[in-house]
Amino acid sequence: MQDKRVALVTGANQGIGLQIAKDLVSHGLTVLVGSRNFARGVAAAGEIGADAHPLQLDVTDPASIAAAAEHIGKEFGRLDILIQNAAISNTRKRPDQSVEDYAATTRPSNVSLDEMRAVWETNVFGVLAVYQAMLPLLRKAPGGRIVNVSSGAGSLTRNADPANPHRPIFGPVYPASKTALNAITLAMAIELEAEGIKVNAVSPGFTRTNLNGYAGTETVAEGAREAVRVALLGEDSPTGTFTHATLGTIPW
Repeated sequence: MQDKRVALVTGANQGIGLQIAKDLVSHGLTVLVGSRNFARGVAAAGEIGADAHPLQLDVTDPASIAAAAEHIGKEFGRLDILIQNAAISNTRKRPDQSVEDYAATTRPSNVSLDEMRAVWETNVFGVLAVYQAMLPLLRKAPGGRIVNVSSGAGSLTRNADPANPHRPIFGPVYPASKTALNAITLAMAIELEAEGIKVNAVSPGFTRTNLNGYAGTETVAEGAREAVRVALLGEDSPTGTFTHATLGTIPW
């Protein structure tokens, strides 16, 4: 078993996940670059450096998840940090379609259940599946950490506020998938609290990535900052929180 802490970042071949992986390596960690497409993971790891290792991981494929967990166990013996970043926002939005126009097609009254299932399969069920597979490895590490990358778009408190300008785009697909992720994060934190494994959710903010067609207003460096900070917090850090780098605590 190696001395360096070992971190797995899902969806790390591009965007925020790639930046998180870079930042963790710069802090002296060994980072596993989770990528559904292994060739892209290899390229991303090569860009990061010698302490980054590609790992084929499709969070919607049970066989891929099991193989990844087995590989980590054999190669590293434990997992210190799990950052669940892999996510999709939609499967049907046209490139020329605005977020508002897409949201109008995904109201509770007209949403495609297939579209909703596809997004939740990655953003919700995929997160839980990876958690279950990696938990035995996290339990072998002193002070394991789990960070789930969520979104302020999933905050029920904010979306219940008529003054929230983003309220009209809240719907059952991406926003509600992040609401569900927040609930699962809290359930994980409660389950593991007595074991000292901290589980927290973070919001990267509206970051310029492929997830939103690069329409975001924050850089990937800004978007990755909170996930890295929370992942590296010490033994006395809180669990079951939902935070943003500059906004602080976000209401559930």
